[in-house]
Amino acid sequence: MREADAKGPAIELRGVTKRFVSPSGKSFTALRDLDLTVAAGEFCAVVGPTGCGKSTTLALISGLEPPSVGTIRVFGEPVRSVGRSVGYVFQRDAVFPWKSVLDNVAMGPRLRGADTEKANIQAREWIARVGLAGFELYYPHQLSGGMRKRVALAQTLINQPRILLMDEPFSALDVQTRALMENELLELWASTGASVVFVTHDLEEAIGLADRVVVITAGPGTVKGTYRVDLPRPRNIAEVRFQPRFIEIYEEIWKDLRDEVLVSYERSKHLVAS
Repeated sequence: MREADAKGPAIELRGVTKRFVSPSGKSFTALRDLDLTVAAGEFCAVVGPTGCGKSTTLALISGLEPPSVGTIRVFGEPVRSVGRSVGYVFQRDAVFPWKSVLDNVAMGPRLRGADTEKANIQAREWIARVGLAGFELYYPHQLSGGMRKRVALAQTLINQPRILLMDEPFSALDVQTRALMENELLELWASTGASVVFVTHDLEEAIGLADRVVVITAGPGTVKGTYRVDLPRPRNIAEVRFQPRFIEIYEEIWKDLRDEVLVSYERSKHLVAS
C-alpha cells in the first residue's frame, strides 16, 4: 500500500446517486445522495430492505456500474473501470461447472500472467487454506453448497484483493454450514488485511461479522445510520450472538432498520394492490 493510501479511506463514496433507465424509457433512482467510507482493513456490513440499492452500491464500488452523480474513490483514486485490486463474491457461485476445483481456483493467476505450474501451486495452497485439500480434481456438481462456496472464496482471495465485495454470499446455505463459512471467512479475512463490504439481509450476520454496520433506507437508498460493533475479536459466530453486548447492538440497529423494512413492505403491498 502506498503511504498516501494508508492515510485515507480505502473506499469513499460522496454524494452518489444512481439512476437506471427501463426499456420503456422510464428513469428509476436506486441510490440518492449516498455517502459511505470504509477504512483500510475494515469489515463493513451493509443492511437494508429489499430493493434499497445494496447490490448497486457494490456494483458502483467495483466499477461495474458508473454513478449518475457523485464521486467514488478506491484508495484515493477515482473508480472508472473494474480494478485489479477488487475481488467480488456473488450470491450465486461464480465457478465454471466444466472446470475442476484446481482449474477454477488457478484461473485468476493464469489470467494475470502466471504460468500453469506457478498458478497451480498457488491454487493448491488456497484450496488447502479453505479446507478442500484432496478435492482438487472434483467438479462443482460433485461438491456440496458449502464446498462450492469455499471454492468461490479461494477463487477470489488467491488474487490478493485489497477490496473484497460480498453480496449475500451465504444466504443459500443451511444454518449450520452458514455459521461455519462465516467463521472461515473471518479467519481468512484476518490473514489478508483486505477492506470488506458485505451486503446481507441478516442483521445477526452483519453484527457477528463486521466492525461497522451501515443501514440503508428504503429506496432510493441512502445511509440512515452507521453503528460501530465493539465486540472483541476473534469471534465465534455461533457463540457471539449470546453475548449481552451483541443483543444491545442488535436492538439499537433494529430500531432504524425496522422502520425502513416497514416502508418497503407497505410500498410492495401498494404495488400489488394497484
